[in-house]
This record gives sequence, structure tokens and C-alpha cells, in this order.
Amino acid sequence: FDPLVPKLEPTYSVKIFMTVLYTLMLVAGIVGNSVTIKVTQVLRRNGYLQKNVTDHMVSLASSDLLVLLIGMPVELYSAIWFPFGSSSGNTSCKIYNFLFEACSYATILNVATLSFERYVAICHPFRYKALSGKRTSVLITFAWVVSVLIALPLLIATGTQGHIPHRQELSFCTNLKEHWVMYRASIFGAFVLYMIVLISVAFMCRAMILVLKKPLGSIDNGINGTERLGKHESETTKAARKQTIIFLGLIVGSLMLCWFPNQLRRLMTAAVPKSSWSLSYFWFYAWLHLVADGCFYLSSVLNPFLYNLSSRHFRQVFLQVLRCRLTVQHANRRATPELVTRKARELRGKLKYKGTPFHIFEDYCPEVLQQRSAYRGIMKELYDRGLKPALRYPAKLLS
Repeated sequence: FDPLVPKLEPTYSVKIFMTVLYTLMLVAGIVGNSVTIKVTQVLRRNGYLQKNVTDHMVSLASSDLLVLLIGMPVELYSAIWFPFGSSSGNTSCKIYNFLFEACSYATILNVATLSFERYVAICHPFRYKALSGKRTSVLITFAWVVSVLIALPLLIATGTQGHIPHRQELSFCTNLKEHWVMYRASIFGAFVLYMIVLISVAFMCRAMILVLKKPLGSIDNGINGTERLGKHESETTKAARKQTIIFLGLIVGSLMLCWFPNQLRRLMTAAVPKSSWSLSYFWFYAWLHLVADGCFYLSSVLNPFLYNLSSRHFRQVFLQVLRCRLTVQHANRRATPELVTRKARELRGKLKYKGTPFHIFEDYCPEVLQQRSAYRGIMKELYDRGLKPALRYPAKLLS
């Protein structure tokens, strides 16, 4: 086996190519996800994004950043340049596997919680309004706690161990023979969770699409017949929801395509003990490892581009932040014409009304109301609809 080690190691040209590719992906991922966090804060301040959606996107971008920062440098060193070099230590091996697994599954669970919240908001709006308070924090905390629990077995089941005869000085960060059953259970359990999340999010996207295809007026709540929707739900609100569904669909597609090779690689390690691997099995695994990890990291790089692809407003602000030209005033000026018709449920505390369902006010942004011209336009539209709201603002705002 020892003379075959050079044949199993990537060639120098492959190492150079993978180094350049990983460097570009790492830079793109760090910049893209960092700018995404900034953009979500800007859009939230200007009323375009709700706080709960912003929190989910920040959590997802943070998990992607951690995956890239923890995984790619180690992967570049240990799997590409020095695949048969000695491991750095048993403790560091365990910590690396634990952190990487936790952050990886935090990504997919953040997608699941965001999908669930959007599903409830679109398909069961009255239940969504009833689930007030700290529901978003609970969902995000749930995603991270479950991710940590999934990764905990790897603190025990992985470590440093030698596998090449006559090269006793070599040790690898791998699964341990004495904890083989625990390792298999962890890998297969994580794969089942991966499939459950993909199927669940696909089901929720389908349900949201069916709801948006229905005529305005009612939706099926699945238990008590139907729930009444607002007749005055704007086309802008409906378009925003469609953008959310498109984005979630793109995320699920990228997770399915980019994560599958890595899941296959992990299943290979759990299906057969490494001491029983044949040379062909090992050779296939070594090359699959390069492809699978590249695709896996690509999923964390793609998310910011998917945001830009699914939302024109996000793309505009993203480019401004990327060029370091964005100011709060500039963002307000660019966003205001579009934000006047965006939904904002906080308006309940700013306008009083009689005999009119509240949902008619949901298409307006509270931040925009602070601007005099926009405020006058909104008041005129409300009066044109036959409404006479009692204002809590000073009369000079209308002057």
C-alpha cells in the first residue's frame, strides 16, 4: 500500500487548480455573506424586510461564513496539499469535526426554519399573527441547538488514528474504530435529517405556490375550513411573497445538488470500515472527496447570489454596499418609491379606524410614513377608499 500513496495523492497541477478555486470561493463567500448581513440590516431599517426575515437571513449567512472559515483552510491544507501528512492532534481533530458539522447543519436547519415561518405567514396568516413575541428567536435557537446535538457524537467518534502499514508515524483525523457504531449512527442520522429538510421545504414551497394561485378571498387552513384573506391584498405584497418562494426554491435546489456528493462521501465512510477498504474503493473516495467538498462549499458561496437573483431591491442595495457608496439617505431615496406599497403590520399602532378590516393597512411601510410627501399620498389613498382614520401624528405632517 505504501508505494501506491503517491498515486492516490492529487497531482501538483490539481493542487494548484484547487488552491486557486478554493481561494476564489473563500473570498467570494466571505464578501458575499458579509455584505448580505449589511444589506439585510439596511433593508430592515428602511422597512423593506421584516425583522423576522432579517434575523433568519443573518443567521443563515453567519452559518455559511462559519462553514467557509472553519472548513476551507483546513481542507486546503489537509485534503489537498498534505493528504498523507500527520494530523495536528487528537483534540484539535475532534473540535474541528464537531464545529464543522454543527455549522454545516445549522445552514440547512436555518433554511428549514425560514421556510416554516414563511409557510405559516402565507398559508395560515391568522395563526402567524397569533404566534407573536419571540417565535423567530425560538426557531433560530432551535436550529442551532439541534445542529450542536447532531455534531456532539463526533466529539467521541472521531480522532487521530493511523491507517497505512509501515508508516506508523502518520496519523489521520478520522473516525475511530472503537466508536464505529456511534459514528455510523451519527452519519446516517444526519443524512436522514438532510432528506427530511429537503422534502419538508419542497412541500412547504408547493403549498405556498398553491395558495398564491388561488383567487384572493380565502385559503384552506387544513383544520377549520377556510381563513379569510384580505380583499385588498396588494399585487406588490403578492409579488414579494412570490419572490420569497422563488428564493426558497433556489436554496433547496442548491442544497440538493451541492450537498449530495458530500453526503455520498460521508455514507461511504459509514458503510464500510476503512480497514476493509479496497484500493479501488479508496481511490474513488479520494477523488470524490475533492469534488464533494468543492460542491459543498459552493452552496455557502451561492446563497448571496441567490438573494440577488430573486430580488431586484436586494440586488440594488447589495451593489451599492459592495461599491462602498451606500448611505442611509441614499438607501432611503432609492427605496422610498417602492416601499410606499410594501406591507408593514406595525401600522396598527399608528392609525385608528372604524368599520374597516385591518389588513387594508398592511401594505404600507411605517418608516415611509415619517416622510411628509409619502404620508400625504397614503392619506389621500385611504380617503379615496372611503376611510377616515384618526391620526396620531401632529397635523403639521400633512402640511
